Amino acid sequence: MWPLYAAGFTTAFGAHGIAANLGGHAAGAVTSLLVLGGLLALYDGAEVLLKPLFGTLADRVGARPVLLGGLTAFAAASALYAVADSPGWLWAARLGQGAAASAFSPSASALVARLNPAAKHGRAFGSYGFYKSIGYTLGPLLGGVLVWAGGLRLLFVVLAVLGGAVAVWAAVAVPVVPPLPKARQTVLDLARRLADPAFLAPTSALAAATAALSVGVGFLPVSGRAAGLGTIATGAAVSVLAACAAVVQPRAGRALDDGRLTTRGGLAMGLLVTAGGLACAMLPGLAGILVGAALIGVGTGLITPLGFAALAASTPAERLGQTMGAAELGRELGDAGGPLLVAVVASFATLTYGFGVLAALIGIGAVVAFVRRRAMSAVPEPGTEK
Repeated sequence: MWPLYAAGFTTAFGAHGIAANLGGHAAGAVTSLLVLGGLLALYDGAEVLLKPLFGTLADRVGARPVLLGGLTAFAAASALYAVADSPGWLWAARLGQGAAASAFSPSASALVARLNPAAKHGRAFGSYGFYKSIGYTLGPLLGGVLVWAGGLRLLFVVLAVLGGAVAVWAAVAVPVVPPLPKARQTVLDLARRLADPAFLAPTSALAAATAALSVGVGFLPVSGRAAGLGTIATGAAVSVLAACAAVVQPRAGRALDDGRLTTRGGLAMGLLVTAGGLACAMLPGLAGILVGAALIGVGTGLITPLGFAALAASTPAERLGQTMGAAELGRELGDAGGPLLVAVVASFATLTYGFGVLAALIGIGAVVAFVRRRAMSAVPEPGTEK
């Protein structure tokens, strides 16, 4: 499992480490905010388009080859800019990194499910999410140190070495998991499966959690600066958010496996806590920002392992790659849609209203989840039928 955790760390560290340091350190490559936005969107756009495709490929040829190919391609794309060190090649490297992450990220999730019994899916996805959270936390911090020490080129060198090392580790340690035989699937069959509440409910919760996480990381510092807080205070808020998400995920996974937490109840509670965190972010001053960050972190930490465990429990093993790829697409849409929604509302009103609108939408989702949980209380959870 450790190479899979390392793969999760790699995609998170690579995404945030570069994104956080492009604006001020890209040595002539970023000439305007439009160019910066394009470079940021290039990585995410590749993931949105390609994750479902690579997830389906993982089901067809096996998740392990797609994982290894993605990690190797990530190392190669990172080395491309490290060697060339020119603005044009930076665009190519970012596109290559996004495409490569689209391959190894859903493959790693599928292998986490395949290599663990259903009774331990909560623990497995909780640990996987923990190491991804560590990558998200260390990316901007360690990436900034590397860029300060040797420029953006050094950061790409480190990512190339990291991707290559994890690929070799996975090739040695991850067992061969052959693809399972499966019946032919039509487009209509796929549409029915993706429209099933067993897929839509956890994927929607994961998208909402990712939207809140992105908004917290991106806009809490803005709110703090507007309140007259310094860089240390606003940075602490983001660190609190990431730390809470990292700490909660393994514990939520263990609680699910031990029967102390149900998927439906946990997802509903996670949405409610996340909405509460966004509501607290509307309060002025450091206290509102820190409490908001902590609650957003706790809420997303609850949702993430439970959502993926629910998807694994309700998906045929031979379709895990496809499901994980589609779920990752939902998360990417939340990652982009949450900040966009808050920014649009803030442009017409204030950032406080932006937090409030997203809090209301996620809160409505929590109410719907609670109502659905009550209505289906007599129906067994996916994967718990005797």
